[in-house]
Amino acid sequence: MSDIVKIIPFGGVRENGKNMYAVQVNEDIFILDCGLKYPENELLGIDIVIPDFSYLKEHKDQIVGVFLTHGHADAIGALPYFLQDFKVPVFGSEMTIALAKIDVEEEPALKGFNDFHIVDEQKEIDFGNVVVSFFKTTHSIPNSLGIVLKTSQGQVVYTGDFKFDQTAVSEYATDYGRLAEIGNSKVLALLSDSANAENYKPSANEIDISGKIMETVKYHDGRIIVASVASNILRIQQVINAAAKAGRKVILTGHDLEKIVNTALQMNKLHLPDPDLIVPLSQIDKLAPEQVILLETGKMGEPIKALQKMAARKTGAQSIQKGDLVYITTTPSHAMETTVAKTKDMLYRAGAEVKSISDEVNSAGHATKDDLQLMINILKPEYLIPIQGEYRLLAAHADLAQEAGIPADHIFITTKGDVLEYDGKEMHLGKGIEVGNTMIDGIGVGDIGNIVLRDRKILSEDGIFVAVVTIDRKKKKIITDPKITSKGFVYQRTSSELISESAEIVKNVVQANLDNKEFDWGHLKQDVREKLGKYLFEQTKRHPVILPVIMEVNQHHRKRVNNNKNNEK
Repeated sequence: MSDIVKIIPFGGVRENGKNMYAVQVNEDIFILDCGLKYPENELLGIDIVIPDFSYLKEHKDQIVGVFLTHGHADAIGALPYFLQDFKVPVFGSEMTIALAKIDVEEEPALKGFNDFHIVDEQKEIDFGNVVVSFFKTTHSIPNSLGIVLKTSQGQVVYTGDFKFDQTAVSEYATDYGRLAEIGNSKVLALLSDSANAENYKPSANEIDISGKIMETVKYHDGRIIVASVASNILRIQQVINAAAKAGRKVILTGHDLEKIVNTALQMNKLHLPDPDLIVPLSQIDKLAPEQVILLETGKMGEPIKALQKMAARKTGAQSIQKGDLVYITTTPSHAMETTVAKTKDMLYRAGAEVKSISDEVNSAGHATKDDLQLMINILKPEYLIPIQGEYRLLAAHADLAQEAGIPADHIFITTKGDVLEYDGKEMHLGKGIEVGNTMIDGIGVGDIGNIVLRDRKILSEDGIFVAVVTIDRKKKKIITDPKITSKGFVYQRTSSELISESAEIVKNVVQANLDNKEFDWGHLKQDVREKLGKYLFEQTKRHPVILPVIMEVNQHHRKRVNNNKNNEK
């Protein structure tokens, strides 16, 4: 009997990052990548967003393992959260596994977990009805791999992040021969990177990018702050090479970056032309400005927010100084364009010069239109599933795939929870599953939902209005007049009339509820919110969060007894 193949995206479609895809062959589930994404502006206070594992928890005994393409956060960042629920084997290249271990080892609940398996492009793993193999791809981190699942129905191929670069060195080079070998057998479905699908310009090769970095570092007289993603090993190597030639020292900022760089150095994935090239931050005051390169990646490897803190002079010796050059060597996603523009403005105001490598060359680490069409022509897939990108990028990928000869009805633009099923004759959209987002706030995992986010949004826009009142329910009277506190809504000293009238409304509502024979605490608080909310909106056209605080006391008067014997007659 032929295998039934299902493909389910848990993230990475119609969004930036959070790549995670499940391929189910009969009863076995193979997880491809397990990434996170960084929150956009409306996710107030949220640190990161990871996929929703609810469906997988119901099928945990069917999960064969996790197969990772590369070591960036969008591919491995959710792994520590995933492994707490699913103690399954993890497969990836040497560099990918090393970076995954850094994240996993920081999670106390995973102490002792060591079910990691290093694979490469020459390894095949036979799981019975599925054989998993790999192929080398070019990305901004060494040892990136694509993944192939060979089934009786054909191969399911997942590219991961990739681009084509004819000048890439060995650890970054695409194996074209292996790709051709895969394409010579039936490729049932291709899950292909769409993050740069709108870009019709050819990507600059890394030799040209390295030259641009070298030129920038060479001709600036003051300090240089290089903003990069911590796990972009290739970019870090290029900065190190430029620093060595310009006679500068490199200072690493941040614990995350130090761990990644040290790991890469130990594995010989990074090379220091001079063993004394990297110096600690404590040495910065001993170096002349023209000797310094600060490599800034920020918390969890994202540099933009870190640059904002530097511009606001909240980072001590790392703070922006007049004459600094801030060199942004990462290519932010389209969703971050507004944030990047605001950050640049802050940097200019702080006295820095700002330069972005993306303004000079097409430096993206993802496939352009020509790259995507080349991948399609080499692999010749029967079905294409664009992944890794917002909807317009998936749609752009679909358009260029049709140009390359794939019929429109063989292209599926999916959303989270869609189930694509191949029954031996055709691939179709089956009954979907419910897949949401899991938001991480501090140590809280999944305890922040839409209601909490809505309240945070209201608080950020309209503030909070607190009414405190003390009552004696038995005597049906108010003990202390309502006290009103406003935070982020109105300035109390200049709004005395509004505050007084609000206090009177609260007083009347509370007394009316006390006089009601069927007194109910829930009804009392809701009544305060409704009456006060209506009045505040009429006066201000705003909806603050209204928080009624009703305290109850019982007043008991004890008869005073005089025990002074001197008063006895």
